[in-house]
Amino acid sequence: MAIGERIRFIRNLRCMTQKWLGQAVGFPEKTANVRMAQYESGSRTPKEDLVRSLSNVIGVSPPFFALKLPNIDSDLGFIHTFFSIEDMHGIRAEKQGDEVHIVFDGSKQTMLSAWAEQAEKYRNGEISKEQYDRWRYTFPAEDTTQCWVKVPSRKLSELFTNLSEE
Repeated sequence: MAIGERIRFIRNLRCMTQKWLGQAVGFPEKTANVRMAQYESGSRTPKEDLVRSLSNVIGVSPPFFALKLPNIDSDLGFIHTFFSIEDMHGIRAEKQGDEVHIVFDGSKQTMLSAWAEQAEKYRNGEISKEQYDRWRYTFPAEDTTQCWVKVPSRKLSELFTNLSEE
């Protein structure tokens, strides 16, 4: 989720208008909604001082509005990546005993089922680490569990439509 989408997401979650938020971070009343619309649409990118102001006003930590991809090698970047995935794809964390499980909603089951199938084959010794990695790094090209189709261009599609009408 891009920073503008994050701003819009949390602003709507907090029931704030663009104008109110713009004024709260210091923009003049006449331009507050326009400026916020520009940031939300991605036509402008907020500087770090504005990101800090937005974070304070909206009540989130600055990494929520990460200007670049989070560093998943750090604990903070890692958890904020999961928070973004939660917003975009409906995952949730569940604790079961001493373990924490990440649970995905049903709409992503097809791809995740394919991944689970390949991971199980690797764990059971049916495929090598190299085969498993090749499958992951080229997905969906080497996925044999589903039928992936490349959609033809509109021009090609119209050509076939026109031929069938003749």
